[in-house]
Amino acid sequence: MARPKEFDENEALQKALEVFWRRGYERTSLADLLSAMGLSKSSFYETFGSKQALFREALARYQNDKLAQLRAHLDDGRPARQSIEALFRRIVDSACPTSNGRGCMSCNEAVEMAPHDPSVRRQIERFLNETEHILAEAVRRGQSDGSISRRHDPVQLARFLTVCSYGLQVMARAKSEPDRLEDSLAVMMSALN
Repeated sequence: MARPKEFDENEALQKALEVFWRRGYERTSLADLLSAMGLSKSSFYETFGSKQALFREALARYQNDKLAQLRAHLDDGRPARQSIEALFRRIVDSACPTSNGRGCMSCNEAVEMAPHDPSVRRQIERFLNETEHILAEAVRRGQSDGSISRRHDPVQLARFLTVCSYGLQVMARAKSEPDRLEDSLAVMMSALN
């Protein structure tokens, strides 16, 4: 008979997510995870299976949370253009010296893991597709409310905004010059005219 777990699996997963987000997959050791999660090796393996399985679960949690935040942010009752601009303004503002410097976990792992791990690549691709879908809905809403021009196809514009989002996030994490980010944001927003 299996012993009942003496830890909160949900809390342990959140702690692992924080470690992976801060350090990345490759720089996170099993010892880092065990320490942060407060688990023994046997509890770790019994519950999560492997470092890679835990990582995929942590990344999925992060992505689900971010998609829910994105939906809520873009459906905030303002004209769609204002909601989209505020979304990108948050990314630009995250480049300030006092930010946590972790960047977007999905963006980080798109660079670190996706090129050589097919399962992570598929997970990142699903996240990008859902991000594009949510942005396309916002663009359609903006085209209906008159805040966004109808000159571009909503899906194409959403793909452009998704690519720009990832680029801005990389530059923000690198603490790029504020003028570079401000100029980029201005050009991005002009695509909505």
